[in-house]
Amino acid sequence: MSLFLGVDGGGTKTRFVLVDGEGGLVASCEGPSSYHIEIGMEGLRSVLANGLDALFGQAGIEGSAAAYAFFGLPAYGEDSTAQSVLDAMPQPLLGHSRYRCGNDMVCAWAGSLAGEDGINVVAGTGSIAYGERKGRAARAGGWGEVFSDEGSAYWIAVQGLNIFTRMSDGRLPRGPLYAAVRAALDLVSDLDLSTKLPNARARERIAALSSLVARAAREGDPAAIAIFDHAARELVCIADAVRQALGFPAGETVPLSYSGGVFNAGDLILRPFRRHIEARSARYDLRAPVLAPSLGAALYAARLAGVSLSPAAIKRLAACDCDILPTSTPEDE
Repeated sequence: MSLFLGVDGGGTKTRFVLVDGEGGLVASCEGPSSYHIEIGMEGLRSVLANGLDALFGQAGIEGSAAAYAFFGLPAYGEDSTAQSVLDAMPQPLLGHSRYRCGNDMVCAWAGSLAGEDGINVVAGTGSIAYGERKGRAARAGGWGEVFSDEGSAYWIAVQGLNIFTRMSDGRLPRGPLYAAVRAALDLVSDLDLSTKLPNARARERIAALSSLVARAAREGDPAAIAIFDHAARELVCIADAVRQALGFPAGETVPLSYSGGVFNAGDLILRPFRRHIEARSARYDLRAPVLAPSLGAALYAARLAGVSLSPAAIKRLAACDCDILPTSTPEDE
């Protein structure tokens, strides 16, 4: 039976999955960040090599047994000088050239909508939206944390830290977020904040502080709640830019889904996300993700091989618990 390999890279972790044409999960494993801008090309090569060795060892096969593979890599296509190196990297690891590399946003799109036309917005360590319609593809966002990535975990964390400084100064009333940051970073003095923070390149460590903003929002901190509302508005703007680029005509329903750790906050992000969607003139159909991004990568690999998995196979894949999907869906609200 044909086997399809999916690799979903990211700034925090990298997922490797191997599925068959009937929708069975043959093997899966997880590795560290594959963000080559931080870990370098040799670091990326090591992550991929170790992950593939573990995956194929678990399945009891050689890399040559994979019918096709898709490698979704963060920042792919965003540095022309790195393109040829990234494209060539998997060949010696697999032992064949039946693969394609692309941006990890494709994994999220393919998984969330099971390969159907529409748009997916990702809010993880960074943020980006990608969509396809009638063979046409478009993306928006994904410009990086230094001046963009609005609505991402990194962005939410930075907004939260800014609110902390305002609360410390007295520019804002002190709410639960103030105490949460002091406790989490073990601050003796508020001014110790700068020395406690990791260096600016440690994206995932700063992004992890977004959980403090979520906790404060659940405790009723109005400033923290406002951050999530602002994040939702920014994510909708990114998705709407893709809709316009794809040329969805007025009146046509636009399938829209989501993925990434920010959406694990449930109603904190999904409720304002839906509200901002409904404020748009376009007609969106907000859907909970069908498959995790890693399974989306395998599904996309099958598509590149000219294989269309049946609805029954996709349903079987959806039952595979190899990634954590958002626990709250639009239907739950």
